[in-house]
Amino acid sequence: MKLWSRDMVEEASIRAQARIYGRLDEIKAHVPDDSGLDQVEPFMAPLVTVSAFDLGQDRLASFSAYRFLYERLLGAGARPWLPGAFCAAASLPHLHPEKRRLLLQSISEAAATAVGWSNREPTFYPEWVEKVDLSKAN
Repeated sequence: MKLWSRDMVEEASIRAQARIYGRLDEIKAHVPDDSGLDQVEPFMAPLVTVSAFDLGQDRLASFSAYRFLYERLLGAGARPWLPGAFCAAASLPHLHPEKRRLLLQSISEAAATAVGWSNREPTFYPEWVEKVDLSKAN
């Protein structure tokens, strides 16, 4: 906590995120391999909960940001389920109505109605990564 949080509020936020993200292994284990509804509940219910937490943190401002993060957290198999989870989480009343409107408007019709999804695992190669002086972090 000392390395990543700058104050008590950030420390509490990181602790909450660690608790919520503890469910990611469970979610990854339940990624449905087809569209059978019998596999949806054990996957979507916790995914919507984790997604709602993330959207409530005000750090993901659009579906594209959400998709970028969650494809990397859960893998390519979760990709077809992300629009539904995003829309469900973005519709929940814990978000301010204006925030809900902005989030829901950020998902394109193409993303919401895609016929198929790539099963290629996501990759990301940054152009530049700032060096961090760890001696100054303490």
